[in-house]
Amino acid sequence: MGGETVRCHLCPHRCAIKADNTGICGARSNAGGVLFADTYGRVTSIAMDPIEKKPLYHFHPGTRILSIGSAGCNMKCPFCQNWSISQKKDAMTEYYPPEDMVSLAVENGSIGVAYTYNEPIIWAEYVLDTSAIAVEKGLVNVMVSNGYVEPGPLGELLRTVDGFNIDLKSFNESTYRKVMKAGLAEVKKTIEKIYEASRHVEVTTLIVTGINDTMDEMRAIIKYLSSISRSIPWHISRYYPNYKYGERATDTEFIFRVREQALEQLDFVYCGNVPAESGGNDTRCPGCGSVAIKRMGYSTRLENYDNGRCSHCGRQLNVVT
Repeated sequence: MGGETVRCHLCPHRCAIKADNTGICGARSNAGGVLFADTYGRVTSIAMDPIEKKPLYHFHPGTRILSIGSAGCNMKCPFCQNWSISQKKDAMTEYYPPEDMVSLAVENGSIGVAYTYNEPIIWAEYVLDTSAIAVEKGLVNVMVSNGYVEPGPLGELLRTVDGFNIDLKSFNESTYRKVMKAGLAEVKKTIEKIYEASRHVEVTTLIVTGINDTMDEMRAIIKYLSSISRSIPWHISRYYPNYKYGERATDTEFIFRVREQALEQLDFVYCGNVPAESGGNDTRCPGCGSVAIKRMGYSTRLENYDNGRCSHCGRQLNVVT
């Protein structure tokens, strides 16, 4: 390519980056003919969060995890809820070497490190380095991702990342191309590969007014997820106007109707960004109906739960403990 353009093979965009430019994600650049990971170790946000905030409801419930994010994203969702770090190129950062980040997790009694807030795929090198050290220290690693990644890098991440929450933003290829500037087929392959690798996976769909808020599209997602496994937890969340998208917030009654239909084919369906008292965040045993894990906001109480099973009937609940 003339020596002045480099190709990035991290995500399906496969950006051809000209000298002194960045790829679509804004985090990977051409520095003198060498592909450079600009955000390596550059942290915009860091906090000790409940694991349920990721959201991960079936992965070490009731624990807390050191959560970190950087800047940039390889999708361009106009309704982005974290746009101030995912879409702004001037987000303030602080550098943390991988070993320091893991030490911080240990010092704070964290179960591990969560790579979240912005899109963690685009700083994969840092995730790989940090997660490897975390494993050596007996910690876990989780990623909250849009799933738009090439199979090779994903395979590397699967060696050290224990749990994933993947955003399935739509079930329409045209919507993905026009709105998110990415692709549905690749995200589906990511979900499937994580499941096949026996890593823990949960899926989140933000139901956005005017973009994916039809029952037909929700049924398509339900059918797809159930074809992989009934036991994959599905989080359906309420959108609020943000960034460049100003349509009204999602109708909560529609979210509850989606959950009702989803429970016919999926064992675990949760409602996000809705009133806590709705009960849409409790884990109920699909066998006997008992509340195994009670949630109010980010407060989690294990009730009829015993080491991954319902203590009433013994049903396996697909929970990693």
